[in-house]
Amino acid sequence: MKKSILCLLLLAALVLCLSGCKSKTPAPPPDGEVLTEDGTGAAAADSGEVNPGTVGYYPNAAPEQPLTPVGAENAGQPEETQPPQEPQQPQEPEQIAEHEDPGEPEEPQQIVGYEDPGELEEPQQIVGYEDPTELEGAKIGTCTISISCSTILNNMDKCDPAKASLVPATGWILAPAAVSFEEGESVFTVLQRTCQQNGIHMEFSNAPMYNSAYIEGIGNLYEFDVGELSGWMYSVNGVFPNYGCSKYILQNGDTIRWVYTCDQGADVGGSNFS
Repeated sequence: MKKSILCLLLLAALVLCLSGCKSKTPAPPPDGEVLTEDGTGAAAADSGEVNPGTVGYYPNAAPEQPLTPVGAENAGQPEETQPPQEPQQPQEPEQIAEHEDPGEPEEPQQIVGYEDPGELEEPQQIVGYEDPTELEGAKIGTCTISISCSTILNNMDKCDPAKASLVPATGWILAPAAVSFEEGESVFTVLQRTCQQNGIHMEFSNAPMYNSAYIEGIGNLYEFDVGELSGWMYSVNGVFPNYGCSKYILQNGDTIRWVYTCDQGADVGGSNFS
């Protein structure tokens, strides 16, 4: 609205300006005359030259076009409006990977080198081991063996206090028991196997002087635990041999007794240590 009023005002001012200019313009001179600076007419020179100070008049010239006020061309036209933008289409959501049914997992890969324990081959037989009862031509004998420390009960005043609790109340570490043996086995071999089978502690050393095993302790009771003359001795059929236990070869029906002496064999009926 304000633009329209401003254009009308400018147009009116332009019209007034043009009308004033027309009223001041002198009348055109007759043909052949030239209008001078003082307004008087004079005949044109025959030479056709024009005086630099003379204002030329052109009767056939087209009238000047009126100036158009600024902004008048668009006064009656509506302003252009931008067309509404089309709404953007939403992007398609990413496709979710197909869900695998947990009930259809792939088969697990087999571990290299793994075998079902139920399908393993039978364990290999230990090299060098044979059941004595299955030896071809082997003769099996039977003997009786026992281990006693009853003499300590009568010498508790000499016993090492740290070992007193190891002495059985009955004096028996192993009561008399019948065991089997192979032909050629010694007293030492039967003692060693019997202690292992019954969970009885036994410690020995090799005596080069006698070329035999020497029994140092049985049931954690060692030599010298009950004085300087204490230690282990053995007898076969009531006799105390004067050589080492690993050199005594058993016979079927033998009776082996291992006894602890507190007086170098005098208290058990012998005089030789094992």
